[in-house]
Amino acid sequence: MADGALRPWNWEDPQELAATVDRFTEDLARVEKLSLELSAAVLDRSHFDRLGLTGIEFAAFKTRHPQALGTDLVSLIAADGARTGPGQVYRIDDAAYFAEMDITGTLPVADDTVDWVYAEHLIEHVTLHAGIAWLTEVRRILRPGGLLRLTTPDLRVYAESYVNDDGFFGKHRRRMNRALSGVAPAMPERGAFMFNQLFYVYGHRWLYDLEELRHALTSAGFAEDAIAVRAFREGARPDVAELDQVLRNDETIYVEAVA
Repeated sequence: MADGALRPWNWEDPQELAATVDRFTEDLARVEKLSLELSAAVLDRSHFDRLGLTGIEFAAFKTRHPQALGTDLVSLIAADGARTGPGQVYRIDDAAYFAEMDITGTLPVADDTVDWVYAEHLIEHVTLHAGIAWLTEVRRILRPGGLLRLTTPDLRVYAESYVNDDGFFGKHRRRMNRALSGVAPAMPERGAFMFNQLFYVYGHRWLYDLEELRHALTSAGFAEDAIAVRAFREGARPDVAELDQVLRNDETIYVEAVA
């Protein structure tokens, strides 16, 4: 991406910023090489076994897990102009597998197919109704005893920081400024801005604390006693927990649920 390609960037105009983020996402969706591996309207266990896959990472153009299928709503575009399409699984740059999936609809995966599912900072981008419907689909495609690891910004962290002025906003702002240095201007320092951006920036639609996540998960059919709070990169499956990204771990709640 050329320097300044994301400018203008106005933190205080969520609608304009959304268009900027869309352009950024389009850039991330560009890859060097696409290789079609298989076509199937519905993926089942035999497809996963054939490719040596055990789980799905949602909202991942190129998953880092060697046995994961990365998925996203956005099509990937190769250097030669080839692009992904629904109902197909691709090898991306000879490094990872990818298939287009829309979490607001029925997932193109058979019942009891995968051992695990991972989704980082995804569920907050859809409505509560859509989030519960997606979690219901996740539970359907997990094998009995399969694991879901779900991460999302913790509303309680933001609310407590706003009320108590505990220093979190300043630390998080500095972290984000370092990550976006040369790409975006500094985030405003005001507490009200830091609280509001969680709701109105990034395309967020519904925010969660632990109680709200438990509501969504139990509404989707996960048992209350099958839900556990985890720490950053700690969980029942270390290989899945290792997918946690460092950048936003200060604001994130980590939850696992067993099907």
